[in-house]
Amino acid sequence: MAIIKKSPDEIEKIAASGRVLARCHRLMRSKARPGVTTGDLDAAAERFIRSQGAEPVFKGYRGFPGSICASPNSMVVHGIPGSYELKRGDILSVDIGVQLDGWVADAAVTLPIGPISAVATGLLASTREALFEAVEQCRPDNRLGDVCAAVQRRVEADGYSVIRSLVGHGVGRDMHEDPQIPNFGRPGSGPELEEGMVLAIEPMVNAGSHEVRMGNDDWAVYSRDGSLAAHFEHTVAITSNGPRILSPWHEGEEGSLSAAEGAAVRA
Repeated sequence: MAIIKKSPDEIEKIAASGRVLARCHRLMRSKARPGVTTGDLDAAAERFIRSQGAEPVFKGYRGFPGSICASPNSMVVHGIPGSYELKRGDILSVDIGVQLDGWVADAAVTLPIGPISAVATGLLASTREALFEAVEQCRPDNRLGDVCAAVQRRVEADGYSVIRSLVGHGVGRDMHEDPQIPNFGRPGSGPELEEGMVLAIEPMVNAGSHEVRMGNDDWAVYSRDGSLAAHFEHTVAITSNGPRILSPWHEGEEGSLSAAEGAAVRA
C-alpha cells in the first residue's frame, strides 16, 4: 500500500475541485423531483461541471457512459443515468466526481424525492450520520480502523447493514488511490492517519441484508434482497487541525449558485 500524502497547496487544489462538486450537488438537489429522468440530471450536471472549467471524471472511466452515477431505491451505486423517471417516494443516490486542474474530488448524497417512507427516512439519516461520525475520526495519530469502525458502529446500532464488498478510497491526482476504506473494522487497526492524507469516505448501507448483486449492465450494484440502499460520501483531508471536508455539499457550508453559474446551467 502506497498512500500518497498531499501538500497544503495540493489540498487547496482538491478543495477547488470540491467547491465545484458541492455546487453541482446543490444543483442536483434542486432538480431532482418527480417526472425528471436520471438522464436529465446527468445532462445538467455535465453542463454545469464543464461551465466551471472542470471535467466530470466519471465520464469514460473504464467505459462508464455518464457524468454522474444515479442509483434509485435498491440500487446502491454505479447507476447509469438514462430513462428512469423519478417518482414520489423514491430515494436517489447521486455520486459525482469532478476533476479541476488535474485534481479530483468525489462525493455522494442520497436524495428523497418528495415525501418518503419511515424506513427510507431512517436509512438516510443513519447513513448520513455515519459519514460524519467517520469524518470525526480523520485526525492525525488515529488509525484507519477508527474511521471504518465509526461507520459500522452507527449503522448497526440503528438496525441497518453496511455493505462489505464496496469501499471508500484515497483520492487526489487519481480518482482511486490507496488506501481502500471499508465501512466496517476494528478501532485501532490499520495504517496510522497522517497529516496530508486525503480520503473519500463513503458509507454504503442497506436497509436489509448487507449482501449485494451486480446488475445486467455490469455496472449497477443492487441490494440482493431488494431492500432500500443509501450512499453518502465526502472527500476529507487530514490536517493538523483535524478533518477538513473538501466537498461541502451539506447545508450551510457554501453559498448557492451564482447568477452566472445558473445561466451556464440553463444554456
